[in-house]
Amino acid sequence: MDDSTAKMVAEAYDETFSESLAQGRPPDVAHREGVTAAAMFLASMTGQDDSVAIAEVEKLGLAPQ
Repeated sequence: MDDSTAKMVAEAYDETFSESLAQGRPPDVAHREGVTAAAMFLASMTGQDDSVAIAEVEKLGLAPQ
């Protein structure tokens, strides 16, 4: 994954994580939702299978900021 794609994936994660917390979800749930959203974004951009996209997102080591 190139740097610009990684940055967009991270932004999708951060946005979803923040929105999930704002809705009162616990941090671990918000993290899972962030990973899922980031993977969906990546899959839509690259045509990857969902499971492959999730693995790629997890490799980035995204965590709450």
